[in-house]
Amino acid sequence: MIEHTAPRFSVTEASLLAREHFGLEGHATALPSHLDQNFRLDTASGRFVLKLANTAAESEYVDLQQAVLAHLQKDGLQHFPKVVCARSGAQKVMVEGRNGECHQLWAVTWLEGRVFADVNPVRGSLVRDLGEFLGRLDGVLNGFEHELTNRDYIWDLRKADRFAEYQECIPSFERRELVQSILQSFRSKILPCLDELPQSVIHHDANDHNIIVEGTGYDTRVRGLIDFGDTLHSATVVELAIAATYIMMGKPDPVGIAAALIQGYHSARPLNESEVSVLYELVKARLCSSVLVSAYRGMLEPDNDYIRISEKGAWALLKLLCSESPALAEYRWRSACGMEPCPKSQNLVTWLEQNAEEFAPVLRPDLRKIDPIVFDLGVSSPITGFPGSQPDPRKASAAWFRRIRRAGAAIGIGRYNEPRIVYTGEQFRVPHNEFDETRTIHLGIDLFKAAGEPVYAPLACKVHSLSFSRDPMDFGGVAILEHSTDESIFYTLYGHLSEQSVRQLRPGQRISRGDQFANLGEPEENGGWVPHLHFQVIADLLGNFGQYWGVAPASQRDVWLSVCPDPNLILGIPDRCFPDQSPPTNNIHTRRKHCIGGNLSISYLTPLHIVRGYLQYLYDDTGRAFLDGVNNVPHVGHSHPRVNIAAARQMRVLNTNTRYLHRSLVDYAERLAAKMPDPLSVCYFVNSGSEANDLALRLAFAHTGRRDIAVLDGAYHGHLSSLIAISPYKFDGPGGAGAPSYVHQALVPDIYRGRFRGPDAGERYAEALKEKIASVPNGIAAFICESLLGCGGQIELPEGYLQAVYAHVRAAGGVCIADEVQVGFGRLGSNFWGFETQKATPDIVVLGKPMGNGHPLAGVVTTPEIAASFDNGMEFFSTFGGNPVSCMVGMAVLDVIESENLQENAQQTGGFLKASLQELKKCYPIIGDVRGRGLFLGVEFVRDLETLEPADREAAYAANRMRDLGVLVSTDGPLHNVLKIKPPLVFNEANAERLAGTLDTVLREDGMRC
Repeated sequence: MIEHTAPRFSVTEASLLAREHFGLEGHATALPSHLDQNFRLDTASGRFVLKLANTAAESEYVDLQQAVLAHLQKDGLQHFPKVVCARSGAQKVMVEGRNGECHQLWAVTWLEGRVFADVNPVRGSLVRDLGEFLGRLDGVLNGFEHELTNRDYIWDLRKADRFAEYQECIPSFERRELVQSILQSFRSKILPCLDELPQSVIHHDANDHNIIVEGTGYDTRVRGLIDFGDTLHSATVVELAIAATYIMMGKPDPVGIAAALIQGYHSARPLNESEVSVLYELVKARLCSSVLVSAYRGMLEPDNDYIRISEKGAWALLKLLCSESPALAEYRWRSACGMEPCPKSQNLVTWLEQNAEEFAPVLRPDLRKIDPIVFDLGVSSPITGFPGSQPDPRKASAAWFRRIRRAGAAIGIGRYNEPRIVYTGEQFRVPHNEFDETRTIHLGIDLFKAAGEPVYAPLACKVHSLSFSRDPMDFGGVAILEHSTDESIFYTLYGHLSEQSVRQLRPGQRISRGDQFANLGEPEENGGWVPHLHFQVIADLLGNFGQYWGVAPASQRDVWLSVCPDPNLILGIPDRCFPDQSPPTNNIHTRRKHCIGGNLSISYLTPLHIVRGYLQYLYDDTGRAFLDGVNNVPHVGHSHPRVNIAAARQMRVLNTNTRYLHRSLVDYAERLAAKMPDPLSVCYFVNSGSEANDLALRLAFAHTGRRDIAVLDGAYHGHLSSLIAISPYKFDGPGGAGAPSYVHQALVPDIYRGRFRGPDAGERYAEALKEKIASVPNGIAAFICESLLGCGGQIELPEGYLQAVYAHVRAAGGVCIADEVQVGFGRLGSNFWGFETQKATPDIVVLGKPMGNGHPLAGVVTTPEIAASFDNGMEFFSTFGGNPVSCMVGMAVLDVIESENLQENAQQTGGFLKASLQELKKCYPIIGDVRGRGLFLGVEFVRDLETLEPADREAAYAANRMRDLGVLVSTDGPLHNVLKIKPPLVFNEANAERLAGTLDTVLREDGMRC
């Protein structure tokens, strides 16, 4: 270690030095530093950094840093500090320390922002930005010269093995062995080729405390870089390796986050293949340097706990990197640079194409000479069953082979590169992943034939490795065969073989082209699957033996498709047998912009391409599952089997209109009316909540002979013109024309930020509405109100409000309309209808969203008296309203609510979730209020608990970040600062725990800081 004397100046002395030598009058604050000493100086004219070099620093050491900064400024880069000249005009001065030692003193401007180390979360976009920044920096530094850049420097990564002598300071034998192995590999494989790589002057220490960022949340960007004391002439790629080392530490997927850095760097300063190939070992070498120096310091200062804590991240990353495949990491990084991920792949593909006629069939008959049936087993395929379901393998096999026979085919085919959601076992979870990703991309081709069918070698080979597993959803018997071309070796994998097949083979065994070597296994021995062969081509085994991924993570799709090329290059199935692939998400988004109105919004900054839903989960086109915490339309769960069966059964028999007698219309009306308090007993059926609310207004107009309507401020009741006119959420919002003369707005009964907040709030808000009604010259026809306010901000009405309001409205000759479109059918847990929570009974009830679980079904229930007023000679008819299919769907929804106790679940799970959210409120002052009932909850974000300044940006950030992490919620309220939580009623306690835990994670992030 270099012997030196670090400066030991106090903040008072630093302030005096700044005034004396630079004419800077201000307050000094000590900054973290190791060999040197730095102070931030706050002055009236701005901020500066006062820098004092240690006694071992050569005079040229400061000159080098100043020369680099001057060079960067000359090139017009504004992302770095500027040197401040002393009063004498010099760029540095010599000052004397307390013990008579001399230190170089100089000053630079302060770079505003915060250090990268304080950023949370570290997102891929920010890391790409950093990579691009460093690439531009290295481009500008290329050509810079200074004699000290070629000095013998202790932290020169090219000389990482100089710290090898400190190995004995590492207490753990296992760790010593690990470090020794890495340094040996570095000496033998990396050092000899470093000099052959592009060389230039680099910063050489782009660690997370030297990188300055600005902005928060999704807008965080790299602002600049500080501390050029490590500047050195080296292999240029060392810059990237050092930055990657720090970026990777503590990350769930360190290789993945490094790929973002490399991608950004490559966009500014293109890397060659040789540079990418050494990165992995360079990162490990840098980590070894860090842990060795820490071990040495720990020996010198055994009581310094900080040293032990600071090295934990380096050891953890080292261990992880040494357990991963270096080749796979390189392939992921090559992919980030736009290179063919696996360099062996293209030559293999070419060879396979050139020898296509030479391959023997893997199963018989020869797939090149027949038309097999190609199954769609993708995410949206109905034939794969419900996600997570485990059908009886014998029954499933019989059904599967019936399909093949009906198609007149000899073999069934499952496609390559197909996203699937059938892989639900624990073995398919991707390790080291931020959002709990599972593997979904199929890397082979499935060939469906009966158990016992012989399997043949497509060309001469030898057995590489074998394995057998009885674990559910695993491969069963596996054989990996090794093949030789003129230039290389590749492999074919055969999965789901019989146990006997595997047991009779041995590694190294030679097999001739066309020879039978195995048989297909029964479900009991093939992982529980329908009998089939999983056939896969592999360019690189990545060090695996006997086992290999047959399904890849969607996040690494291009990499694995390169490592495992299309098996059809050997099988030769005609292209005509394969359907067209679905278009990518960006293509759909572009097409949508051209043919769909622009004011039809899309949720989230990164839109979701959703192709399937089941119960409380939605699945995108890659098979990623999202926990649905916001869609209240699929009331009993997306694609609930009983609802689907009811719709399909009735659709096959009859679907007509209400001009004919059909029992389902009456049955459903009677069941619905039975759920209502007297005298609500007459039903009308339409197709949407908007139609239902429009009909409710017509009923009110007909019964009262009036036209004026009282509404709550911020309310929304539908998209029809008649409803936009009574929805302040719309007419007072962007593009709105304001309230019509017949619409009268009342105060929102909000006890959190409204005018009245005390225990008598319900009574006072009701009195305010009474005054509003009294001011209407001709009286009102109706007062319409959601039983809990949705667009108003998930607001639970104060106790006694509806009772009092309904009394005032009726006293004034109006009728009371309860809009239950969002809250009805047991969502609130405590009651089936929202108005029941207020011990109030309306005159008209409007039903919608959850009524058909996604099927277009809505309704109105009213009293016989009002129905009689509406029956004035004009026929009411809705073409599709009340059709047999809709009625059977509606009854199935009621059946599921009752048989699965979903109202009770809403009460219990909602109570658990609300309590969890209230616990978060105690920890995070940005949460102003947690409110709602059952599974209709709102979390209001505020920047100040006194002023209640709405935190709308923060709410939007929270919704988007939770989407990134796999949980879907949304924002609502007139101030757009309320997180709304309205999941399907099958949402369980584990789901609630995940939602609250994910929100907890997001609340810790920079984007939630006010």
